[in-house]
Amino acid sequence: MAANLTVDVLDPAGKKSGSVELPASIFDVQTNVPLIHQVVVAQQAAGRQGTHKTKTRAEVRGGGKKPWKQKGTGRARQGSLRAPQFAGGGVVHGPVPRDYSQRTPKKMKAAALRGALSDRARNGRVHVVSSLLEGDVASTKSVRQTLSNVSDRRHLLVVVRRDDDLGALSSRNLPTTHVLYADQVNTYDVMLSDDVVFTAGALEDFVAQATLVLPTSTFATAKAAAAPAAPAAGQEAPFGAGSAAPLADGAAPEGFSIKGNQDSMKFHTPDSPWYGRTKAEVWFTNEEAAKAAGFVNAVKESTAADDAAEEESK
Repeated sequence: MAANLTVDVLDPAGKKSGSVELPASIFDVQTNVPLIHQVVVAQQAAGRQGTHKTKTRAEVRGGGKKPWKQKGTGRARQGSLRAPQFAGGGVVHGPVPRDYSQRTPKKMKAAALRGALSDRARNGRVHVVSSLLEGDVASTKSVRQTLSNVSDRRHLLVVVRRDDDLGALSSRNLPTTHVLYADQVNTYDVMLSDDVVFTAGALEDFVAQATLVLPTSTFATAKAAAAPAAPAAGQEAPFGAGSAAPLADGAAPEGFSIKGNQDSMKFHTPDSPWYGRTKAEVWFTNEEAAKAAGFVNAVKESTAADDAAEEESK
């Protein structure tokens, strides 16, 4: 895991008042450009109203009368003045109301946002200020001066806390500045801006929200819990008398020739067709010791009934 990035915390005058760490899990991950493109396109599509509509020749008013007779005029035959080739006629293959929204999983949106923020952070375009202005009076002029002390780039994304009404009110009237609350930060606005400016409180809220642990696969967790622990190398008699763990290099201890596989609880004798391809997790001296430990022969042992059935088939 990469080390956390450290950025300076600036006061409204542009002077350093401290420093803060940007978690590498959020601000220093690999940027997946195709994923960012997919998420941004989906976000733009979700903003479309989708109520566009044109009328076909069946929906346009009028046109019920045949304009002229079928034959004898020398003109092309026509059935309605509302056909698409006439002025005032219907539209062919025009737009109809539809839903443009695309399903985007939460994990994809979160990964795209981390990639966008990481791209900005690695290029020194993520800034943190202690506050946007001093005092208890809203002032767009003061916020403009604060932002100019932080960055000289044109388009800025300012992130404030939910309860920072003063900062949001003072920033929202700046034409090239977009203001969001910490829980509204999204990939599209990060990519649209040149720099991202967090207030110290907003950064704390955003990191706390973004680092929520997502649930892992229940199947993988259950499988890992159910898997029996392999015997440690050099352990004596892990499955009773006549058993031994492999040596450090995986070789068999002296006098042990039966390979045991702990996952399948089967053993392989030297004449087994899978003997050479099987990695021994436990070794046995003989078949009796393996069977006593609960292992079964990987090669089905022929029984008297099997022999009789084979004789009858002949």
